[in-house]
Amino acid sequence: MPIRTADADDLTTDDSLLDWAAQGFAPGVRIWTLDGATAIATPALSGRDRLTVRGPVEPVLTLVRHAFAELGSHYGAVGDRALIDQLVDAAPELRPVPPFLWMETAGDSLATRPGAHWLTPADYPEAAELLELALPTSHAHPLRPGATRWAGVRDEAGRLTATACEAWSAPTVGFMAGVAAHPEYGRGRGHAEAACRLVLDALLRGHGRAALMVNADNTAAVRLYRRLGMAPRELCVARLKDG
Repeated sequence: MPIRTADADDLTTDDSLLDWAAQGFAPGVRIWTLDGATAIATPALSGRDRLTVRGPVEPVLTLVRHAFAELGSHYGAVGDRALIDQLVDAAPELRPVPPFLWMETAGDSLATRPGAHWLTPADYPEAAELLELALPTSHAHPLRPGATRWAGVRDEAGRLTATACEAWSAPTVGFMAGVAAHPEYGRGRGHAEAACRLVLDALLRGHGRAALMVNADNTAAVRLYRRLGMAPRELCVARLKDG
């Protein structure tokens, strides 16, 4: 069976990672299928050009090689860690990137807490300062494209102490990013959790599912997201060795 270029009618609905990667078949997204395998190429998705894959390893590898030949080495193949491990074992041209977690939840809503509120554009420079202090590696940034709305919490002195945002959401999967707490005034006070609850509640009401990505070794963040009902899924990335 030849590689087939898919269209909107081929979008999956049973895998939140693939649904998110498809971005409602937004401009620039490309999808290929082969023998039960799927590969979705999404440019500039949460700060990276991503090729999200699922399926049996042999047709997935064929799709990865086809996509890399068309798209170039700046893409990385993203999938469940077991699949990516198999790809790297089968393809000498690929190298793995350290694994991370996709965490997700589903439902109609989430209980919120007092104190969190939606920021206005006038607040964005202050939010940018907080992120640069507490989370300088964040792909979501209030002064750059990607995020659509930001939540924040202020302390008794009026300082912005925590943020979270919606960014790169798909029609059936809302995406949260930019979660940060001020190292002196925000951590350990539940401020980041309050900001997350406001964002997640909005995502669940609007999309039915919500997800985020987090480094597996960020134990404090993983504990927080578990408290919020989010289940982890270990992912990995395979890149071309010369990429």
